[in-house]
Amino acid sequence: MKAEVLTIGDELLRGEIIDSNKAFLSDRLLTLDIETDYHASVRDIPAHMIDAFQRAAERSDIVLVSGGLGPTRDDLTSEALARAFGREMRVDAEALAGIRAFFESVGREMTENNATQANFPDGAEVLPNPIGTAPGFMLDVERAVFFCMPGVPREMMRMMDEQVLPRIAARVPGAGVVRARLLRTFGMGESTLDADLADVAASGDVSLGFRTSFPDNYLRPLARAATEGEADALLEKVCATIRERLGPVIYGEGDETLAMVAGRLLAERGASVALAESCTGGLIAEKLTDVPGASAWFKGGVVAYANEAKQALLGVPEVMLAEHGAVSEPVARAMAENVRERFGADLGVATTGISGPDGGTEEKPVGLVHVALADAEGTQAEHFVFPLDRTRHRQLTAQVALDWIRRRMLGFVLEGPSLLRRRGGASAPGGRS
Repeated sequence: MKAEVLTIGDELLRGEIIDSNKAFLSDRLLTLDIETDYHASVRDIPAHMIDAFQRAAERSDIVLVSGGLGPTRDDLTSEALARAFGREMRVDAEALAGIRAFFESVGREMTENNATQANFPDGAEVLPNPIGTAPGFMLDVERAVFFCMPGVPREMMRMMDEQVLPRIAARVPGAGVVRARLLRTFGMGESTLDADLADVAASGDVSLGFRTSFPDNYLRPLARAATEGEADALLEKVCATIRERLGPVIYGEGDETLAMVAGRLLAERGASVALAESCTGGLIAEKLTDVPGASAWFKGGVVAYANEAKQALLGVPEVMLAEHGAVSEPVARAMAENVRERFGADLGVATTGISGPDGGTEEKPVGLVHVALADAEGTQAEHFVFPLDRTRHRQLTAQVALDWIRRRMLGFVLEGPSLLRRRGGASAPGGRS
């Protein structure tokens, strides 16, 4: 069964928004073991839309359409689809009543143009939208069936799961079962991951996909089988193999961010953390406080950018700054130790570096960063050179700091992206041989 995903809207073609709807819809089709053969996007131009609909009907069995169901003059999906296949437009009284009820429920007055959202091609089956004003619809056309959904992601997602997928499943009786997971990794490049897992998921029943989302890399193991139990067992086996092979490189699964994992581990162990940030400028604190419940384990942080701030707020000695410079291991250690002490936290984490684009020297190039973590056992520090633009340099540094929190909670060696391919890790903790 061939499937196509078609998204509508000028804003997509102009690059004003990222078209994430395609990825979501294709991913959902995969749960029914239906691969997407085509992706397409068209502007809000009727002639272009009609051409895209007719092409899709010629080559695909299922066509998922997102966008163009709103009340404004550029929302033309229903009308263009009707014209593409010689259908008349009709008003669906039940859908119109539902739109009116929606406006009443939110205390807003319905304008006349909203009524156009109840107009559908003749023969269409209306798909309710409980969280928006734009109903979707299903339309059988020649060999293809079109499912038209809103472009607003949360409305589209709910309609896809509740209305569209069950209807597609009913059309493919006896189809196999597909199960997939998303494993999140940090610290190892995509090509290295592929090489290390070359013999994993090599059969037709299981497959392994790779995706980069800086600064992480995602693995997507997928298993196909005749029954749910068989598919789940295959998937569990391949995931266990991947976890055994990669160890702490895998930090989470599904929607878990590294900050969420670090926070959960801190909460489980009754531990707390405080931050001393220079080059990251509060980015680590932002990521941690994005996690609900952060107040239970995040004590606070200091953004000490200038040397004067490092002295006044973190107690870094003036002589240390003069001798070693702000971007140095001794200063990173002092920042981590002092922020831990001043906030009364179990862990103190510090970052200081040169994110660029200027400020580097031959001895301390742009991209140099020092990361330190202090706890009751001592202080560990390491330096890296990340030859990246300013934004990605700060993102990668923040991710290293979060990963160090996770690794410390799990008892793993503190390593960074440039160290994961060799043994050893950060410098020895102060006070230990």
